[in-house]
Amino acid sequence: MLETLISSKTRIKLLLKFFLNAQAKGYLRSLEQEFGESTNAIRLELNKFEEAGMLSSEQEGNKKVFSANRKHPLFDNLHHLVMKYVGLDRIVDNITERLGEVEAVYLVGDYAEGRDSGIIDLFVLAPQLNIEYLINLLAKAEEEIERKIRYVHFKTQFEIQKLLDQQSHLLIWEA
Repeated sequence: MLETLISSKTRIKLLLKFFLNAQAKGYLRSLEQEFGESTNAIRLELNKFEEAGMLSSEQEGNKKVFSANRKHPLFDNLHHLVMKYVGLDRIVDNITERLGEVEAVYLVGDYAEGRDSGIIDLFVLAPQLNIEYLINLLAKAEEEIERKIRYVHFKTQFEIQKLLDQQSHLLIWEA
């Protein structure tokens, strides 16, 4: 879908990096390693996003570190567009509407860091959960969005908190 509208693969990667998780930050060399693309192509796109006001930057030592400008009028629209592109909106709707006592759903792993690896990792916080039904829902969602979905079920906030403290995460739904 996005590839039809946006022909630059680098631009799509930057959109995912900065607008899937608004807390994501990156500098030129780290993005080069992460994307496997030339610094020239990345620099051009970063400059375009910064000139448009969609990204902001700050100097950290000798590095220019970029992040999403959450105050930009299109930030929310871009965030929702990227969520739809990845398929997170459908996953969350299916999980929360049909499984009952779900308290929260967290995105962890590559996508929480803004990398499109093709594997979506979720932490599901729910005292009661119909595991068989969840597996069925996720299998259907995987077909729809053409990505692998993995999940870990937690019954209490205490159980989940230790792992959340150790890695990048994004709360994508909360009761």
